[in-house]
Amino acid sequence: MNVTPTDLPDVLLIEPRVFADDRGFFFESYNRRALADAGLAGEFVQDNHSRSTHGVLRGLHYQIEHAQGKLVRVTSGEVFDVAVDIRRSSPTFGRWTGMRLSEHNRRMLWIPPGFAHGFLVVSPAAEFLYKTTDYWYPEFERTLMWNDPAIGVAWPLDEAPTLAPKDAAGRPLALADVYP
Repeated sequence: MNVTPTDLPDVLLIEPRVFADDRGFFFESYNRRALADAGLAGEFVQDNHSRSTHGVLRGLHYQIEHAQGKLVRVTSGEVFDVAVDIRRSSPTFGRWTGMRLSEHNRRMLWIPPGFAHGFLVVSPAAEFLYKTTDYWYPEFERTLMWNDPAIGVAWPLDEAPTLAPKDAAGRPLALADVYP
């Protein structure tokens, strides 16, 4: 696996070694030892899988207690994936990074605890898988406003996204619960 920091150094781009031929392909999507050697030594406790259609935007989600680290990837389709640093003590507080993850590029992203996370489906549909370092606690779930101008995420939108009610009601960073 090739692991490189993004423009937010704690968020890591993971590119697995893919073995492909006329029969198909094979790659390790998770190797605890390889990731630990690259500095990602979390224990994953839950796997999640979602399917969404074009224009669905999920996020920007986080848990204010029981913060989750997430190892995310796309198995079908393509998304624009975003992480926002919401650690007030961080030099990159309020900054975001985003990249396309797809079934074709097979890239993965490590989003550590302390970041809000979301994605926009840019293909006709996408299946999104992710591992988390803590369990889901709905009472601690928070949503950051996906289009907060103070953050300025450059979502690749050609029309208004489809949002869940909780995502439409996200709070701006200035009013959000954040980490110390």
